[in-house]
Amino acid sequence: MRLRGSPLVMTLYLLFLLVPIYWLVNMSLKTNAEITSTFTLLPSNLTFRNYAVILTDPSWYMGYVNSIIYVVMNTVISITVALPAAYAFSRYSFMGDKHLFFWLLTNRMSPPAVFALPFFQLYSSVGLFDTHIAVALAHCLFNVPLAVWILEGFMRGVPKEIDETAYIDGYSFPRFFVKIFMPLIASGIGVAAFFCFMFSWVELLLSRTLTSVNAKPIAATMTRTVSASGMDWGVLAAAGVLTIIPGALVIYFVRNYIAKGFALGRV
Repeated sequence: MRLRGSPLVMTLYLLFLLVPIYWLVNMSLKTNAEITSTFTLLPSNLTFRNYAVILTDPSWYMGYVNSIIYVVMNTVISITVALPAAYAFSRYSFMGDKHLFFWLLTNRMSPPAVFALPFFQLYSSVGLFDTHIAVALAHCLFNVPLAVWILEGFMRGVPKEIDETAYIDGYSFPRFFVKIFMPLIASGIGVAAFFCFMFSWVELLLSRTLTSVNAKPIAATMTRTVSASGMDWGVLAAAGVLTIIPGALVIYFVRNYIAKGFALGRV
C-alpha cells in the first residue's frame, strides 16, 4: 500500500508546490481591477499589458540586465577563487587549516545586514557605489565560502595518486589542474556555480543597499511598485514570473551536474 500511494503523494506534493507559480502567472495575465475585485481561477479578460510594461520600460528591464551582469560576475569570481582554495584545503595540512576553514563558513552563516553598512561606506569611499562589481564582490562574502566547502568535498574524493602520476608524466601544475583535475570535479564545479548563481540572484539587502540607479537589480525595482493609484499587482506579478525564468534556465542546463553533485558531493 505504501508503494502504491507514493506516486499519488508525490503528485499532490508537486501540485502543491506549483500552486504559487500558477497563481503568479494567473495574476500577471489580469488587470489590477480584476485582481482586487474578484476571485477567479482563470483571467476573465486576458491581457499581456503587464509584460509589455516590463519589456518596454527601461526602469524595469534594465533591472534584469543589471542583476544578470553582477550575478554572472559573482559566479565567475567565486568559482575562480574557490578552486585553488578548495584544492589547498583538500590536499595540504598546514597550521590553522581547520580554523581557517571554519572561519570561512562563519562568513556564510552571518546575515548580510551585518555587512551592509561597512560595504556601503567602503564602496562610497573608493567610488564603487552603484556599480555591478560592487555587488558582485559583496556577494563573494557568502558565495566563496559556500563554493570552497562544496568543492573541497569533491576534491577529497579524487585520489592523490592522480596528482603524483601527472607530475611524473611531466605535467606542470596549471596544466594538470585545467586538463586533468577540473574535468574530474566537473560535477562539483557545476553544483557550486549553481548555488552561487541562485544565492546571488535572490539576495536583496546588499544589492539594494549598494546600488541606486545604474546597477539597481530587479529585486530592488520590484519593491518600488507603489504609486499614487496604489500597488500595481499585475506588473509586480509579471516581474515575478520573469524573475523565475533565469533560475529555471540555470537549473535546466546544469541539471546533470546537480544530480551527480547530490549523489557524490557534500551537498
